[in-house]
Amino acid sequence: MILTARALKKTYGITPALAGADFEIAPGEVVAVMGPSGSGKSTLLHCIAGIIAPDEGTVEFDGRDLGSMSDVERSALRRSEFGFVFQFGQLVPELSCRENVALPLRLDGVARRVAEQRADALLEALEVGGVAKQRPGTVSGGEGQRVAVARALVTDPRVLFADEPTGALDSLNGERVMELLTAAARERNTAVVLVTHETRVAAYSDREVIVRDGRTRETVSS
Repeated sequence: MILTARALKKTYGITPALAGADFEIAPGEVVAVMGPSGSGKSTLLHCIAGIIAPDEGTVEFDGRDLGSMSDVERSALRRSEFGFVFQFGQLVPELSCRENVALPLRLDGVARRVAEQRADALLEALEVGGVAKQRPGTVSGGEGQRVAVARALVTDPRVLFADEPTGALDSLNGERVMELLTAAARERNTAVVLVTHETRVAAYSDREVIVRDGRTRETVSS
């Protein structure tokens, strides 16, 4: 397993968000995390991605304990080893789509020409090469989300976290984004943690982890 979490607990004030959740994922695997609103799905994702620290429990990535890392080390991990896709893409509006995809590489010191060549290759692979020079505000929702997927994959992350990646899209665009996301991830042997409440999106996963009342109660094959 590339990423493992055990007995995670997280409380906000007096409200428990996680109450002993477990999770694991292997390289190249796509796992859908499902559950009703408020069940703890997003909190689980944030904990296993090192965005927030659990109150109790452990998270290990490739044998490394995230809890023992400094903030700087976790930030570096999220920048180089992890990729993120969110519901609304969160692209930088002042940058072109090509520049948005190249941004993680540029932050790691990769030369502009090399970074933008890699960005263009991914945009083509995700069928949005034609919007490379456009700004995010001028492209469709489906195109923008594919640009966000390209940005998440450009560093060749070992784990990609997708939090409701099709939630703002119609069913046709949502399905195309999921087809391209899962195909691109499998080609790179990237593990994908997919938080969703939609069964049609979860159908693209290898298995489903159900979160209820802050606990991962069952795993079912899809």
